[in-house]
Amino acid sequence: MKVNYKSYWRKSGLKGNWGNIFLRQLSEHKPKNFLEIGVFCGVTAKNVCKFLKEINGDNFKYIGIDLFGGEKISNNDEIEPKFLKNQKFSNPIKNLVYNYILREKLNSLKSVENFLKEYKNNIQLIQGDSNMILKSLDLQNIEFAFIDGGHSYKTVQNDLDILYKNLKGKKSVLLCDDYGKEGEITEVKNAIDDYVKIKNLKVEVIENRFAKIIV
Repeated sequence: MKVNYKSYWRKSGLKGNWGNIFLRQLSEHKPKNFLEIGVFCGVTAKNVCKFLKEINGDNFKYIGIDLFGGEKISNNDEIEPKFLKNQKFSNPIKNLVYNYILREKLNSLKSVENFLKEYKNNIQLIQGDSNMILKSLDLQNIEFAFIDGGHSYKTVQNDLDILYKNLKGKKSVLLCDDYGKEGEITEVKNAIDDYVKIKNLKVEVIENRFAKIIV
């Protein structure tokens, strides 16, 4: 199945061909129930929902967790692009549209909800820190989780542990960003390596960036 990751004129962490590489993982596993930790401006969420609808019709579920501009537990936990502090675009037209005409913060819950409104019956957006939120969710049916939220060692281990405990033996996919040399964050890589060693899990490195774990 041919994939085409779209930027939708918003900010995304999967630039260039990385979005297509990500979507090819969805195409390989064809989930119905998807979890994203770290929604950012909703671009990956929209690409995921579009893909899930194409293969499942209306029978799919997307859950997204993000701070959406809210408070985080630790100042060292989530890596915030400079863009989020003052929302300045390199494209002057985007600056005009988002900052002066729409006056819209692209990573706010309201903005992302509006951006994904065509899928409103299939999505659940939750504002908060995954350290607090994840343990309260029913995750039993999740078949594919994309982990790109808090980047501290503690948070990555927390996210992996809760997902593992809920999904163990179900052959669900945990895809973690920022693992390989193409975008490595030391705490993220160390947290993943230590966790899979303890649980005797295997890591497949995708295009020297993503870590894929089947639980």
